[in-house]
Amino acid sequence: CVVIGAGPGGYVAAVKAGQLGMKVACIDKRGPAGGTCLNVGCIPSKALLNSSHHYHMAAHDFKKQGINVEGLSIDVKQMMKAKEKAVKGLTQGIEGTLFKKSKVDYYKGFGKLSSANEIAIDLNDGGTETIKAKNVILATGSDVARIPGIEIDEKMIVSSTGALEFDKVPEKLIVIGAGVIGLEMGSVWGRLGSDVTVVEFLDRITPGVDSEVAKMFQTVLSRKQKLMNFKLGTKVMGAEVVGDKVQLKVQPSKGGDEDVIEADKVLVAIGRVPYLDGLGLDSVGVEMDGRVIKTNGHLQTSVPNIYAIGDCIKGAMLAHKAEEEGIAAVEHMAGLGGHVNYDAIPNVIYTHPELATVGKSEDELKEAGVKYNKGVFPFMANSRARTIDDADGMVKVLADKETDRLLGVHMLGPNAGEMIMEAVIGLEYGASSEDLARTCHAHPTLSEAVKEAMMATYDKPIHI
Repeated sequence: CVVIGAGPGGYVAAVKAGQLGMKVACIDKRGPAGGTCLNVGCIPSKALLNSSHHYHMAAHDFKKQGINVEGLSIDVKQMMKAKEKAVKGLTQGIEGTLFKKSKVDYYKGFGKLSSANEIAIDLNDGGTETIKAKNVILATGSDVARIPGIEIDEKMIVSSTGALEFDKVPEKLIVIGAGVIGLEMGSVWGRLGSDVTVVEFLDRITPGVDSEVAKMFQTVLSRKQKLMNFKLGTKVMGAEVVGDKVQLKVQPSKGGDEDVIEADKVLVAIGRVPYLDGLGLDSVGVEMDGRVIKTNGHLQTSVPNIYAIGDCIKGAMLAHKAEEEGIAAVEHMAGLGGHVNYDAIPNVIYTHPELATVGKSEDELKEAGVKYNKGVFPFMANSRARTIDDADGMVKVLADKETDRLLGVHMLGPNAGEMIMEAVIGLEYGASSEDLARTCHAHPTLSEAVKEAMMATYDKPIHI
């Protein structure tokens, strides 16, 4: 088995194939394993979110707890060192431990399909090599989506990669796009002192997230925390670097007068697109479905021995989705019937408070005409949230009106990214809201808010 791409989907697939006794090779042009996620995505951004949260708490919250801090300052260089330490340790762990343990041959170079069973590798160190494979997994990930006419130079106008590398806190930062990446990176630099403005084409933030939760999220970020300002319903027309500033041309999405806003840095965070350039898909007959690779229920492409997973196929661009698909594809190769339940894949935005969701939103249920019961419980009524003075947000539960089977759970609050797993397991095993409501939760914990929201769905909560 040959895996092209060593991101979360690719390296996990390679390790699983090795565990099942297959002879495995994994190829990645980046060099350090881990793909976008470990090198310039999920992992470094979480490191900076952690560092900036500590600073923000020291600057704004410690005094309320009787902790006085004098001479508080920011050392961006040291923050970057802490981030790089985390990244280096994890990427080296893949190559030095996981690949070796599972006997995965790792090639650092660009892999492309010569035929359905042959992969040509342009090695990073020079030269080429060709390897044969019974099965191939395409796990090539994605690249930054760009705005026509706006050049990303990673200095003044940056992608998420550049926003992870600022050498000082920009006085003014404009973020284009109010999705996951934009809000996470906007939070990092907003906490550290930047004046952050988020420009979004739509009239709401976090497209795809339950609209009730998204509205509360926007209120917390802008009015309560005052981390960022939002210019919604706004279209970006162009950008120009003038001296040491960036001038962004904008106008209302529905038409109107053009305006110019200025910043020290501009982050383009409008999403990502599959990375498929130069893979030789056409030459071997791999069919496309629009901009993504077409696959069947077993993650096979139109060429049965070639599989595709992760960001280069349909579905949410999430590292954990890619990991599940990698394991499922390898298990299918081995005749073990691998499967992914796409209705039970969580999605988390690692701001503070965190936003975590799984299953259907209320908007989706309304559109589909599904009858449902809804239960909501605010963290303001949760004892643990009150004791830690971190009570913004709520837990929202949606369950089938007739059967009470869980359909979707949405959380905005402290540690929501961890607490969502209770709901994920519930959806995976077909639980009802009453099942989880009747399960004992330790007191005092944040997770009691989940129990109360479940109680509110099928009956009544106790503490509100």
